[in-house]
Amino acid sequence: MSASVSAKSSAPASAEPTASPSPAPSVAAGYRVVRDPVGYTLDVPQGWTRRQQQGEKAPVVYYDSPSDGRQLQIFALSEATPAESLQLAENDPGYGYAKQPGYQAGARTSGDTWAELSYRYEDKDKGSRQVIDHRFQAADGTLYAIRSSGPGSLAAGLVRGPLTTAVDSFCPADAQCS
Repeated sequence: MSASVSAKSSAPASAEPTASPSPAPSVAAGYRVVRDPVGYTLDVPQGWTRRQQQGEKAPVVYYDSPSDGRQLQIFALSEATPAESLQLAENDPGYGYAKQPGYQAGARTSGDTWAELSYRYEDKDKGSRQVIDHRFQAADGTLYAIRSSGPGSLAAGLVRGPLTTAVDSFCPADAQCS
């Protein structure tokens, strides 16, 4: 994890997101719109449950699949750019992803306001895991990360789909998003 998201507590938060009263027609089948108490709206898979922990510098929100070990993780960044944040998350000598057992970096892509890395590693409790870490500048200028993960045995699209939908629908509470 990057310095900005080191978890200090794993206790579930009592705050619950509110469902949109009437989903917009653009919500993908199998997803629902949530207005997260942390301060943004995004689409998450129906049936996934929310929990929250306090990171070093920002709340870390998780949406977990109850059936197959997939997860979305969302948090604000403190670094100056998405690329800098992602590089630090991967390579910091104290906690970088590259230190995880069995770490294998995959595709790296980036643009002017975003950076993404996919990778695999071996989790001592969950076994083989695949992760796509997407860091970006939101409509209000704030930098965020959305990480999607799941068992290494899942088809890549089952990890990519929730990430793409979450990133495409993400909107900070006070921003104008299209």
